[in-house]
Amino acid sequence: MSLRHAVLGLLTEGPASGYDLLKLFDASLSNVWPATQSQLYGELSKLADAGLISVSAEGPRGRKEYALNDEGLAELRRWMLEVEPTRPLRNDMLLRVFFLAQVDPEQARSYIRDQAAIGRKYQEHLEGIRERIGSGTDNLSTYGRLALEWGLRFSRTQQEWAEWAEEQIR
Repeated sequence: MSLRHAVLGLLTEGPASGYDLLKLFDASLSNVWPATQSQLYGELSKLADAGLISVSAEGPRGRKEYALNDEGLAELRRWMLEVEPTRPLRNDMLLRVFFLAQVDPEQARSYIRDQAAIGRKYQEHLEGIRERIGSGTDNLSTYGRLALEWGLRFSRTQQEWAEWAEEQIR
């Protein structure tokens, strides 16, 4: 997934300023594709230069509101339907697990306990997002809940695996 397509997707819901989009990222996409302010504003400029979005309104202090145009919507749909998603094949955490025999067992168990704690912390973060999404019926809420549920299940699985793995280390 790219930041470009995340911005195009968010703009399908209507025109928004960079500030509005940043808030939407935090409330809806932060567990899928986080973005910093500088990344977002840079991408908005690139999208405008590429003719995929346009400035629909300008306000005080240089505030710009961006709108998705037909070319941008066509690009979003092309990406969604024609570009195969990249699936990460490398997992730095599991590579370390593979070599845990190189440290003493307590250090290995500690590493595994840390992975469970990371899963719990991520779960808490996602629960906070769930509260912000609420039960809205707009597209971002509906489909955001689907992505959120994946994250919740993934973090639960990470915790369960870590608890099991800790017991396996003698």
